[in-house]
Amino acid sequence: MGAVGVRDTGVLGSAPVTAFAVTPALREWYVDDDIEELEYAAMLEAARASLRLLDADPGAARRRVVVAAEVPDPLVTVRDDLERGVVRVAEPVAKTQVASVHMDDDDAEAAVAAAAEVIVPADLGDSSAQQVVDDAEGFELSWYATQEIGPLLELL
Repeated sequence: MGAVGVRDTGVLGSAPVTAFAVTPALREWYVDDDIEELEYAAMLEAARASLRLLDADPGAARRRVVVAAEVPDPLVTVRDDLERGVVRVAEPVAKTQVASVHMDDDDAEAAVAAAAEVIVPADLGDSSAQQVVDDAEGFELSWYATQEIGPLLELL
């Protein structure tokens, strides 16, 4: 859902919403019991997935965006069969459930644009494409509080 849709409806996406979380497969892959580290790993998986969304939408701003939200457990179904850390949320995520937003800064745009163009070959094992993706993943996502969401939507 684009920025205007979020502003107008107050929800992110339509049900079911594909998202990332700390799942059994993520725990097994990351091998760390620290919940903050596991949540960070889930965020990195979501940031990588956002490259696939950028590849599919050439008109979108060339920035990875990850929205962290608090969703009741009964609404979440683990889908590690799709990819490590993937979950499906049964209902749209309300803007009021958002805890924070993480987004690339301006200086990452060129690297993110290049990575979005080669994410599929990287996923399929192309090592030179993977290097381009690694370059983009070297940029840390900036953290934004919920009250900063409105101005962020204007950037997208």
